[in-house]
Amino acid sequence: MQTLSEPPTRWAWAEIDTGALRRNTRAFKGLIGARQRLCCVVKADAYGHGVERCAKVMHAAGADMFAVATVLEGIALREAGQKLPILLLSEPPATAVDALLEHDIMPSIYTPEFAWAYGERAAALGRVGKYHLAINTGMNRIGVHYTEVVDFRRSVEFHAGLECDGTFTHFATADEPDGWDHQLQCKRFVEAIAGLREAGFDPGIVHCDNTPGSVLNKDMHFDMIRAGIGLYGLQPCERAAAVLPLEPVMSIKARVTHECHPAMGEGVGYGYTYRVPRTRVQICTLPIGYADGLPRMLSNRMEVLYRGQRIRQVGNICMDQCMVAINETSILHPAIEAEPGDLMTIVGADGNERITLDELAGMCGTINYELACGFGMRLEKIYV
Repeated sequence: MQTLSEPPTRWAWAEIDTGALRRNTRAFKGLIGARQRLCCVVKADAYGHGVERCAKVMHAAGADMFAVATVLEGIALREAGQKLPILLLSEPPATAVDALLEHDIMPSIYTPEFAWAYGERAAALGRVGKYHLAINTGMNRIGVHYTEVVDFRRSVEFHAGLECDGTFTHFATADEPDGWDHQLQCKRFVEAIAGLREAGFDPGIVHCDNTPGSVLNKDMHFDMIRAGIGLYGLQPCERAAAVLPLEPVMSIKARVTHECHPAMGEGVGYGYTYRVPRTRVQICTLPIGYADGLPRMLSNRMEVLYRGQRIRQVGNICMDQCMVAINETSILHPAIEAEPGDLMTIVGADGNERITLDELAGMCGTINYELACGFGMRLEKIYV
């Protein structure tokens, strides 16, 4: 039976557990000292979980700053009423300067041309443009090369319209804190920060630890940690899971919209990639497909939960729908069949069984981050 905590227009949705989100946020807050800060990364609509509601929960649970990936994500946070500092984890085009200043969003900076344009416009408006200096310590994605940070600060420091609020880097292998590559990045960052200070430059808020780094390498916490995927109860690696248990925040659920009993040998779905193996197999349709983030490559490979037991998804996953088979094997008692409106769980727990994003991601050869973002794009979110 449909409940009030479900969308009224469609029998498929993402359920977001705000209690789990709050506890995960507090778990990361508990990793740091009283004078250290927690930056909550809420890019990609809070990794598919819904940024407006998630940011409110994180703020109440102890967040000190938010980080986003695009200017529009930062604006959305401001329009949702967020007053905490917002860090843009990249350097946007100079045409975004007015939007940054209007909405008080701090960009990452790593080219003098953008820094000068940002400072000029801020000064013209009687403002000071705060920024975070991004240092490339070896990931080679963005940032000023670690050997050039002092020269870079000298090239922009003269500008009255600029203020360095923080300095950071990003780790490529934080899930292997004892590895040579990670240790080299740490060494380069420490030396870069020391070089700035020796040259008389204030680095501001120093930060480098992402989710796995925050859990596994507390020596690099500095002034702030940046928690991302872990806030949503998704582990970046097995090693981190053993140190800091977290609670999954997202579940994906759907209700049966149609059921039928095709004859033995009949096909199901596009291309008939599945044929009914025997009589009395019940085929049930769920209104969720690859446009909702359910990867088509999982066709005929994944399972869903029904009444606490696993049943197979069958046939090619469609754009908006997919099918499952009941009584295909002897796992379920032959008398048990589904009816339209019955609840099934694509991701989450039902009884003693659980299907995780990690399980599905492993079958796809990808990471849990990608699936969470995908499920968050079109499915309506219900917060519980």
